[in-house]
Amino acid sequence: MGSSIHYFADRTEAGKMLAEALAKYGGRSDVLVLALPRGGVPVAHEVAKALAAPMDLWLVRKLGVPGQEELAMGAMAGQDTRILNQEIINLLNIDQAAIDAAVVREQAELERRNRHYRQGRPPPHVKQKTVILIDDGLATGATMRAAIASLRHAGAARIVAAVPVGAASTCIKVEKEVDEFVCLFTPEPFYGVGQWYSDFLQTSDEEVLTLLARTATNPGRTVYP
Repeated sequence: MGSSIHYFADRTEAGKMLAEALAKYGGRSDVLVLALPRGGVPVAHEVAKALAAPMDLWLVRKLGVPGQEELAMGAMAGQDTRILNQEIINLLNIDQAAIDAAVVREQAELERRNRHYRQGRPPPHVKQKTVILIDDGLATGATMRAAIASLRHAGAARIVAAVPVGAASTCIKVEKEVDEFVCLFTPEPFYGVGQWYSDFLQTSDEEVLTLLARTATNPGRTVYP
């Protein structure tokens, strides 16, 4: 279902609006902006630019329901962090074999994206950092929650989750798992992230690489260990 209300023209505008809500983090040397690709990258780019902060990617993959891949039954960040949405799994009677198949498929995609996006660079160093973790919105929250868990494991000092729009029930869950949570709009009913954008075309690999390259020209670029 769609909506006649659009809060944002596109992800770029959403990022500019989100940056205003995160202005207190501007100019701080301990701040690192991390985007959940692909949709979170244009949003995070605007935030990082406004805050004069370094930006990088935090790779996470949604585990889609078979035949309804946009609906998340969970998410994974690497081989060590996996979040499952047991409510959806039980409701749709998804068996373990289907979950395992999704894990294998998405692990391969994570590895492909790691090679393609990083091109030999190591993952960002998050220890003792205040990480601002950004996506273009929250529906089930599976990918965001997997990212949060993996960032905790990696030693992030403080995690700020920030999105332009999200389902209210999901936002309540995510807020409990981070040090600070920022969401500009929590409309109800909530059928999907895309309904709140005028332009919600899929972000391409090429756009991700272009925005990373632009960020790399800024003085605030991530310093790797």
